[in-house]
Amino acid sequence: MTEAAEKAPILNRELSWMDFNLRVLEEAIDRENPLMERLRFLAITASNLDEFFMVRVAGVKAQVNSGYTTPDVSGLTPEKLLAQLTEKIRVFVDRQYSCLHRSIEPMLKRNSIAFLEPEQWDAAQKRFIREYFERVLSPVLTPLAVDTSRPFPKLANKSLNIALRLEGGPDEGADGKAEEHFAVVQVPSLLSRFLEIPAQEGRAFALLEDVITAHLSELFELYEIRTSCVFRITRNADLEIDEEAEDLMVEIERSIKKRKRGRPVRLELLQKCDPALRKFLTEMLRLKKEDVFPVSGPIDLTFFSKFASLPGFGELCFQPVRPVSPPAAFRGEPDIFAAIRERDRLVHHPYESFDSVLEFIRRAAEDENVLAIKQTLYRVSGHSPIIASLIRAAENGKQVTVLVELKARFDEENNIQWAKLLEEAGCHVVYGLAGLKTHCKIALVVRQEEDGIRRYLHLGTGNYNESTAKIYTDIGLFTCRELYGADASSLFNVLTGYSRPPEYHKFAVAPHGLRDFMEKRILREIENGGRGLPCGITAKVNSLVDPRIIRLLYQASQAGVPVKLVVRGICCLIAGVPGISENITVVSVVGQLLEHSRIFRFENGGDPKLFLGSADWMQRNLDRRVELVFPVEDESLRARVEEVLELLLSDNWNARYMRPDGTYQQASRRGKAAVNCHRVFADRAAAAAKEIDKLTEGRPVELVRQKPEDPVRSRQ
Repeated sequence: MTEAAEKAPILNRELSWMDFNLRVLEEAIDRENPLMERLRFLAITASNLDEFFMVRVAGVKAQVNSGYTTPDVSGLTPEKLLAQLTEKIRVFVDRQYSCLHRSIEPMLKRNSIAFLEPEQWDAAQKRFIREYFERVLSPVLTPLAVDTSRPFPKLANKSLNIALRLEGGPDEGADGKAEEHFAVVQVPSLLSRFLEIPAQEGRAFALLEDVITAHLSELFELYEIRTSCVFRITRNADLEIDEEAEDLMVEIERSIKKRKRGRPVRLELLQKCDPALRKFLTEMLRLKKEDVFPVSGPIDLTFFSKFASLPGFGELCFQPVRPVSPPAAFRGEPDIFAAIRERDRLVHHPYESFDSVLEFIRRAAEDENVLAIKQTLYRVSGHSPIIASLIRAAENGKQVTVLVELKARFDEENNIQWAKLLEEAGCHVVYGLAGLKTHCKIALVVRQEEDGIRRYLHLGTGNYNESTAKIYTDIGLFTCRELYGADASSLFNVLTGYSRPPEYHKFAVAPHGLRDFMEKRILREIENGGRGLPCGITAKVNSLVDPRIIRLLYQASQAGVPVKLVVRGICCLIAGVPGISENITVVSVVGQLLEHSRIFRFENGGDPKLFLGSADWMQRNLDRRVELVFPVEDESLRARVEEVLELLLSDNWNARYMRPDGTYQQASRRGKAAVNCHRVFADRAAAAAKEIDKLTEGRPVELVRQKPEDPVRSRQ
C-alpha cells in the first residue's frame, strides 16, 4: 500500500453517523416533501438518535470511564470524541426542534391541524379531556413519591415521565414551614401519545403528558404542586452476552432484562424545567451536566411516525410505491420451481412484491417432492408468513433447519419467541456460531426430481421480513445452478455442524474469505489501471468504515482507477481530496425508501464482474459476522443490476454528494430533468410487468396467494 494512502485522513465513524442523521433531518426540512412525510422523517431522526445513544454514545462513555486513551484511526481519543459528539448532538437537536416549530407547525396550521396546549383548550375540549382522564388514564396512573423510605424508581429505558416538586402534606413540620417533596408519574407507554379532541374547524390533538399534567392535582390532593416537568431517560442498551454460557437463549433472555435497566446515558427534559427539579433528576440518575439535553418540547419526537399514519392524511403523504405482484420475473409462471429451472430470476423490492419470496418458501413447504428446507433468519416480522411456512413444512415431514440469529440487536426477544415456536413444531433450530452474528440471507430448498436431487436457492441482500420489504430497497436472486447449490450446502454445514470453512465455488463468505476476496478485487483493479486495461470500482453499501478497504480505495484513486460509491449512511472515506481521492465520488441516497441493497461491480479488465450480498464494508461485517456475497452471472440480470447502479448515480432528487471537507451537498438539478430513482424504479417495474402481460395475452397467472401485512415504517 502506498505511503500516501496509509497517511490519508479517515473520518470518525460516530461523527460520520451524525452527518448521516443530518441528511435524514434535511428531508424533514425540505419543503418539497409532503407534510406528513416531513413529520415521519423527523420521527426517524429521533428514533435513530435514541439507538445511537443506547449503543454508540454509551460505548464511548464506557471507554472514557475505563480510562481508555488510545486514539482511533481518525486520531480522536474517546474523551475528545465524546466532547465533539456532545456538541454536534446539541446542534442537531436544536435543528430538529427548529424544523418542528418554525417550519412544520406553521404548515400543520395551514392544513387546519393543531396540537393544542392546556391553555388553548376550550370548554368543550376540557370536558372531553377530563372524561378521557377519568375513564382511561386515571386508573392506570401510579404516582411515585421519592423520600427516605421510597427510593427513586427504576424507570424503564425511553419511558416518558413527569417529575414534580411538592410542598406541604400531612407530615408538614410543626413550625409551619412547608416541606419540599419530589414525586414521579410515568406516562403510560401502551396508550397513544396523542389524543384527538373535538374541534370546530380542522383536527385538533392533545399530548398525553399534557392531559396528565392538567390533572396532577387529583393525584396529589394532600400536597401543593409547585412545579412539574416532563422528562425522559435513555439507558445503555448494548447487551453483554456470555456466548460460552451453557444455554445461549437463557443468557440472552437474562441480558434483555438488564437492558431495560442499563446505566442512564442521557436525560431529556423541557427547557422550562425548574432548577430544583433538574438538580433532583441529575442527582438521582447520577448524571453529569453534559448528559442533560434540555429541549423546547415535546420530548421524544418518535410519536410523529404513528401520527403521520392516521387516516385522513393520505393527501399529505408520498405517492405510495405499489409493489408489482407477481413481479415480471415470475409473471405468467404457474410453477415457481419450473421457472427457476428455466433460468435465474431476480426481484427488486419494494418495486416488485416480496410475495415471490414468501411463495417460494410456501410452495416448498407444501410440495411433496421437497425433502428439506434450510434458511437463515436475522430479522422477521411480528406475524411472519415465513415462519408459518417453515412450521407447516416440518408438520409435512420435511427436514427443516433454521438458523435464528438470537443476537440481532433489538430483535432478540422477537427471535427467541420464533425460535421456540419453530422448535416446538419439529424444526431443527440453530442459534448461530459463538462470537459471530449470522447476517447472511439465504434459503435452500432440496427437491427430488426425475433426474435426481436439485437444490433451489433464494439469495438476498435484505431480511426475510415482508413488512420492511415494503420500504427497504433490496434485491433477491433465485437460482438452481449446481455450483451455487453446492456452496449453499457447504455453508449450512459450517453453520450447523463442525465443518471446516470450505473453498467455495461461487460464494465469498465472511469471516474466513470475504475480506480477502474484496481486497484482491480492489488490488486487481489497481493492477489493471497500471497496465492500461479497463478498470473501475462501483459499490453500493449502507456503511463504509473499514480502514483497510478505505486505504485500498485511496490507493486505487491515486492509481487512476475511477471509484463510484453509493453509501447511504456512515462513510469514513473522504472523497475528492486532491492527491488522495480525486477519482472517488461518494453519493448518499436518502428519500422515500431506505436504500439497503449491497452491490459490488468491478470492471475487471473489460470483463465486468457483479456481486450482490449482505455485507457492508465494515470491520464487523468482514471479520465478525457470517456474511454472504454472490455473483450475478446471467447476462440479462447483470444488465439489470447495472441499470440499478447507473440510476442511483444519476439521481438528483434524493442524492447528496460528499465534498472534500467531508460534508454533503444536494445533487444539482440546474439545467437537468428531475430524476427520482425511487419513482423511476417503480415505473420500470410496472412497465416490465405490463410487457409480460402483453406477451401472455394479458392473462398473468397469479403465482402468489399470501397477503403480506400492512407496512411498518422503520428507522432509516
